[in-house]
Amino acid sequence: MTTSFGRRDVLAGIAAAGAVTALRPAIAGATETNPPETITSASASELAAAIRDKRLTSQVVVKSYLDRIASVNPKLNAVVQLTADTARKEAAAADAALARGEIKGPLHGVPVTIKDTLEVAGVICTGGTKGRAHYVPGADATAVARLKAAGAIVLGKTNVPELAGALETDNLVYGRTNNPYDLARTPGGSSGGEAAIVAACGSPLGLGTDAGGSIRVPAHYCGLAALKPTSGRVPRTGQFPRPLGVRNAVFHVSLIARKVEDLALALPIIAGPDFHDYTIVDMPVRDMRAVELGQLKLAFFEDDGAAAPTPEIAAAVRAAAKALADAGINVVEKRPPDSAKAATVYYDMSRGDGGAGVRAFLKSIGTDEISPLFETSLATRSAPAYATTTEALAAFNRWDQYRNAMLDFMQGYDALLSPVAPYVAPLHGTSFDADKQRGTGYAQMHNLTGWPSATVRIGTSPEGLPIGVQVAARPWREDVALALAQRLEVAYGGWKMPPV
Repeated sequence: MTTSFGRRDVLAGIAAAGAVTALRPAIAGATETNPPETITSASASELAAAIRDKRLTSQVVVKSYLDRIASVNPKLNAVVQLTADTARKEAAAADAALARGEIKGPLHGVPVTIKDTLEVAGVICTGGTKGRAHYVPGADATAVARLKAAGAIVLGKTNVPELAGALETDNLVYGRTNNPYDLARTPGGSSGGEAAIVAACGSPLGLGTDAGGSIRVPAHYCGLAALKPTSGRVPRTGQFPRPLGVRNAVFHVSLIARKVEDLALALPIIAGPDFHDYTIVDMPVRDMRAVELGQLKLAFFEDDGAAAPTPEIAAAVRAAAKALADAGINVVEKRPPDSAKAATVYYDMSRGDGGAGVRAFLKSIGTDEISPLFETSLATRSAPAYATTTEALAAFNRWDQYRNAMLDFMQGYDALLSPVAPYVAPLHGTSFDADKQRGTGYAQMHNLTGWPSATVRIGTSPEGLPIGVQVAARPWREDVALALAQRLEVAYGGWKMPPV
């Protein structure tokens, strides 16, 4: 049975933050007598180890997270389908299996949440659009199935903008999702529901997607760690709408968590061909623990040349660069020559028919009303339509030229450090303002290239909002991006509990 929810420091001491934040000490010796907040603030990796070692039962862990969701979700509206009964039964089964000496996989008994554009068998999957308000898929998306096969227990589905088509989360099916650090602000989009509930300790690990910053921007807004893998790494089978056509390379099934270690734990589980998504390449997933930081060369920039960051975000990038240099990495301040073009290249290849095809698709699935947020998205991102075929081909040629230029730059470096966005979480309803739209290129450049990119929190704005940075690496080198992100997490503490 599932429950459907209705609509409804200027870097706070960037110098002092250099001290390592200790791991939550109680979880190391966690037992069922620990307070629930000890459990719900633990990482998925810590929970998996505690369950395997029988210091915690999966039933206690799942109950703690369900209780936490009940506490915070009325303020956030992040979880929109709650699979509580199924989760409790699966937790009991996981404990019984462990008692027999059976371990399903590295996530045995650990709860997770899933973005509402990725299908979970038997659970409504709307994609944020009214035409799918009652649609129940019969099979799991490939990445979901792989998490389940590794022992994960799905707690529910999380909110998205309509068709995942915006950088803030609101739709006509479930309403608006709020940021746990300031309810008047957005957690971002399109994985905004995932970011909000993971940041608020309602889930330790989330599965989302990223086609233009959709996992990394919410992670930045909500102070989380996130990973957009290399294009071709994780199958999109079971994603709605299914990515098809010439733009499908920008779509990535992605991960979000409070700790970088959880991204490294989950990536090998969801990666690899499924023989349904032809774009997926059988490339080995390397271990971030084997990365020798002292052998890396990293470029960084604080301003992409198109949208200047806030002083606090610029300072955060410089602080991150210094922390990595202090770790023995060869750090050079260098901006890719085409960085300022990213948002324009992305916009040009997104226009197509001006949104006519999307409108026809929505009508075909029974959506009789489009959300105001998505109407704005269609008007600003899809219009005007290409006037001629020649104009369309020229836009995609510019994308290829951009990819080649960025790859030529990257031959001199192992990784690239930059802001995720030039501003912190904005107020609801402002993500399509002109100043915000100019800032999308920081994230979109790595959808255009397809490179892996990890995000981690390293500071706090004067408003008390999280500040993250992103580290991109060469194709297939998620291990490098994750190793660098983890080093920053150690240096600056990473995720911090929100006030919600």
